[in-house]
Amino acid sequence: MIGVAYCRKVGMMPGRANSRDVVQRPDGNWAVTKPGADRASAVLPTQAGAIRRGSEILNGDGGGELRIHGKDGEIRDQRTIAPGNDPYPPKG
Repeated sequence: MIGVAYCRKVGMMPGRANSRDVVQRPDGNWAVTKPGADRASAVLPTQAGAIRRGSEILNGDGGGELRIHGKDGEIRDQRTIAPGNDPYPPKG
């Protein structure tokens, strides 16, 4: 579980982390998946395209973590995506 301070910073509810994974499918395409979902949010021919689409999805969904898996299935990179519509923007 992630901390309350982080959740407030990115506009999420504690205990409800928003994340997506970019993984390669057996057919060679790349999928953007949400943990626990039955099907992919997006399927693209390149990893770069899937990373871009995963970032867009998280940006529009309040921000979160994007985990990028290599061809071997291991996580090779993780990025924090800021929310696109911050409900608590900084003052000033």
